[in-house]
Amino acid sequence: MAAVPAAPAGNADAAAGATPSTWAAAVAAVTLMAIDPVGLGGVNLRALAGPVRDRWLELLAGLLPAGTPLRRVPLHINDERLLGGLDLAATLRAGRPVAQRGVLAEADGGVLLMAMAERLPAATAARLVAVLDAGEVLVARDGVSMQHPARLGVVALDEGATVDECVPPGLMDRLAFHLDLADVSWREVTDAGFAVDARAVAEARLGLARVRIDDDLLQALCSAALALGTGSLRASVLALRAASAAAALDGRDAVNADDAALAARLVLGPRATCLPPGDAAPPPESSAEPPPEPDSSDPPEPPSPDEGSDDADPGDETGNEDEQSESDALDPTSHEPLDDVVLAAAKAAIPAGLLALLQGQASAARSGGAGGRAGQLQASRRRGRPAGARRGEPRNGARLNVIETLRAAAPWQRVRRDELAAAGRGGDTGAGRIQVRAEDFHVTRFKQRSETTTIFAIDASGSAALHRLAEAKGAVELLLADCYVRRDRVAVLAFRGKVAEVLLPPTRSLVRAKRSLAGLPGGGGTPLAAGIDAAARLADAMRRRGDTPVIVFLTDGRANIARDGTPGRALADAQAIEAARQMRAARFTALLVDTSQQPQAGAQRLALEMGARYLPLPNADANALSRSVRVLAASAATPG
Repeated sequence: MAAVPAAPAGNADAAAGATPSTWAAAVAAVTLMAIDPVGLGGVNLRALAGPVRDRWLELLAGLLPAGTPLRRVPLHINDERLLGGLDLAATLRAGRPVAQRGVLAEADGGVLLMAMAERLPAATAARLVAVLDAGEVLVARDGVSMQHPARLGVVALDEGATVDECVPPGLMDRLAFHLDLADVSWREVTDAGFAVDARAVAEARLGLARVRIDDDLLQALCSAALALGTGSLRASVLALRAASAAAALDGRDAVNADDAALAARLVLGPRATCLPPGDAAPPPESSAEPPPEPDSSDPPEPPSPDEGSDDADPGDETGNEDEQSESDALDPTSHEPLDDVVLAAAKAAIPAGLLALLQGQASAARSGGAGGRAGQLQASRRRGRPAGARRGEPRNGARLNVIETLRAAAPWQRVRRDELAAAGRGGDTGAGRIQVRAEDFHVTRFKQRSETTTIFAIDASGSAALHRLAEAKGAVELLLADCYVRRDRVAVLAFRGKVAEVLLPPTRSLVRAKRSLAGLPGGGGTPLAAGIDAAARLADAMRRRGDTPVIVFLTDGRANIARDGTPGRALADAQAIEAARQMRAARFTALLVDTSQQPQAGAQRLALEMGARYLPLPNADANALSRSVRVLAASAATPG
């Protein structure tokens, strides 16, 4: 299989799992993709725009048959252009519904290039997945009903820079190849010099339907997929399609072990979510093992007449055994079970750090996304990102969506003109005049992210001032620097003596933050209940104006001043617990940072009562505190 650089035919090292270069695997994937784009589903190509990605796309375009549709789809394509629907201009001219084909129908038999697929909206991804599964586009709305074939492959151009920026899982599951070219240099591409025979690809495309696979190889692929924890039956199906395409490229009608190993390497390896159980353990007893070393206590068996003369040198026998061992090493399938060969090839393709990356993605998903997310998505009438349209009149600041209004009115033009003519008002229609009624009105919906306001409630009493005030000031400054990117705001309040006061109203000004913190004195009692009440009031005010508040308490949790300013530890602790429970009932997102030298049970109980995360920082610095607050703000950005 000389046309597939990742595993040429007869290369036993490749079949045994020798890891090819990333670019060689990418060339192998694009070759198989050109043979069977529909059966393989497509490729998730993770790489920034540049010469490496452009070279891969050039290879794909050059290997596809002449005239094959190759459509590039922008990120925010609307449903009418993607799926098809009412042709508004033609409908208004004809006075009757006129349908138009969408990009998916236009790409039938070809390949779709999805730009910035890591930001693909969930609704668009769901529609694309439905078309990939059905192989056709069904549209029934706006007075039109149509059905078009749409059997195609997808190249998802993934430009994500962090673990949480990735292609939607439903679409990823249907793409056979997951390639990461982020670390591939242009020098590596030019030095590789792989030449793919377009004529061989064309012949393989014609012979693909004749390729068959026996049950042993099919079982080996399924076993490897199960051992790697792929979690989807599509992985085995796509690996089978890749192995069949590799066999067709080599001009064969049957899949062999090399083809199965290549498919496991390209399809199953990047999908791995775990290492095979007992990976470091010896092979099971059912598998064939190489002959054991001869025991010196056992008498040697006499050589057979076919092995040589009676006076043969014993050293020659050792040499023959060495030659036999080398021969066995070059042909691992002679002694190693087929399941192990395929699994070894898939394991060799698992990228370094893949399991840690998957854990990072899961952690990011649980925490609500990246720290750069601003706040919760909220509906808006006047500003934000457009989020479709709805029926309604343009009142109370709502904006009329002219296109959707005309789209709703277009199918009824002939009926309305006939109604006017029957009522003796045919002259009111006029040539080319559009009849729009109140039920046609659509207004635009908007969604915008609310601002996240991080409220620092700092215990500046005598028990805590000497320990963590410097770290609190540094954390606020670091967070304010991030606000220029995240568009967050920061507020600071301190409680000491008998009262709690707001030192810094919500702001993005780093200068104001520094000034307010620079003059923060320490000492006095700890009015913890008053501090919790003040933070809750400020957070409630932020929530009422549409912001997403996040409260960060920096305290040791040891209260000794009651709400009325009287000293007394027992009453102060009881009131602090009561204030914490009230804050929990208000469902504020909070973090309690224990600023004691050692974690305190009182601070842990306080965090539990207010429903806050507890973070002991006996040896923390401003950077650690800043990272913790960013994670908390990210979780607050996701409702529920």
